[in-house]
Parts: sequence; structure tokens; C-alpha cells
Amino acid sequence: MSGRASLTALLLGILATTASAQNQPHARLFPPEDIGVLEAPDRGLWQQPDRIMDVLNVREGSIVADVGAGAGWFTVRLARRVGPDGRVYAEDIQQPMLNAIAYRVSRESLSNVETVLGTAEDPMLPADLDAVLIVDVYAEVGNPVSLLTDVAAALKPDGRLAIVDFTKEGGGPGPLREFRVDAQRVIRDAEAAGLTLMSYETFLPYQFLLVFGLDQRAPTPGTSSR
Repeated sequence: MSGRASLTALLLGILATTASAQNQPHARLFPPEDIGVLEAPDRGLWQQPDRIMDVLNVREGSIVADVGAGAGWFTVRLARRVGPDGRVYAEDIQQPMLNAIAYRVSRESLSNVETVLGTAEDPMLPADLDAVLIVDVYAEVGNPVSLLTDVAAALKPDGRLAIVDFTKEGGGPGPLREFRVDAQRVIRDAEAAGLTLMSYETFLPYQFLLVFGLDQRAPTPGTSSR
């Protein structure tokens, strides 16, 4: 069995054990027992995590949060990027997911990750974050304006929020078109939460990448103010 397959199998075991002891928090949430879908071997090719982190200016020593972290696919990549002097807060509202992350970071000897059990409306993030990342979970959020308001409050004055999700045009490994979120809706929600669009990136093959900040500069979609 390969290292990736072994990790996925062990994560599935953890999730199966812990999920049975937890009340189902929300019918729309990604089911923990389907975590293998999130661990596809080609995900790094089409999601381009290094380029996303570059756009978000995640670097050595950054303090960042992964909201809706799932089993930690992006969390561990953030942790490697920020290094021992940085910090990653891996937030999810499902305890089985956090259990899987705890196992994963321990297995990879990463000491700069802290799991955070949030709620559907409040991610319970600490203050003064350099960056927050929300990847592939926006459609699951029941009250996105409330969530984004709390995210905005957790950012440093020059901090950035990146939201990555599948486009409505379809294609790729994501959900069916009717379950995808429109980028313009995300922008409206973020503006209602006191955030401003800083860049609208379209380099991902199946997804949009929206970067928000707390200042008032706003580019035309498809361009970047960086």
C-alpha cells in the first residue's frame, strides 16, 4: 500500500470511529466518511496550492487559518509554508475532521498547527491573522455573511481572505453544477461583511479564487491590484 493510500485508510478509520459518537451537525455538510474524495492524488495539479498561497502572500512566519479545513489537505501545505515560526489554525465544525487533522499533523511531525472547533456561523478564530483560506466549502455555509464578518474581525489591517470554489461553468472534479456557488454571490456576501475585493484570479482550471481585504481598493474582475 502506498503512503498516500495508507494515510487515507487511517484517516477513514479515525473518522468512522469518531463520527458514530457525534450528532450530525448539519445535513449540508460534507460527510466525514467520504473523506477519500478530498484526497484525490491529482488534486495538487488542478488546485495549485503553492500558487494560491503565493497570491495570498503566505510565507515563512505567517499566522494563517484554514476555515472548513476538512481532513487537513490544505492545512499541512500551509504549515509547511509558514514553517516553525508561523502558525496554522485548522478550523472545522465537525469534530471527526479535527481528529483526522490532529492525526495527520502528528504523523507528519508538524508542531505549528492548532485545531479549532468552530460553529456554523462563527469560526472562533483568534485575532491578528495574516491570512484566512476558505477552500471548497462555501456552498455548505448556512449564513455566509455572519461567517465572513467574524473572519474579517480576525484579520490584521493588511490581512487577506482567499475564497476558492468551483465555477458554475461546470467541469472538473467538483460537485454538480446546481450545487456550485456563483462568484458574484460570494463577492456580495463579502462586501456585506465589510470586506473589499482585492483580486479576482482565474488561473485555476475549474475554480475561481477571490482575494479580499479590509481596505477600499477594488479591481475589475479578472485583474489584480497586487
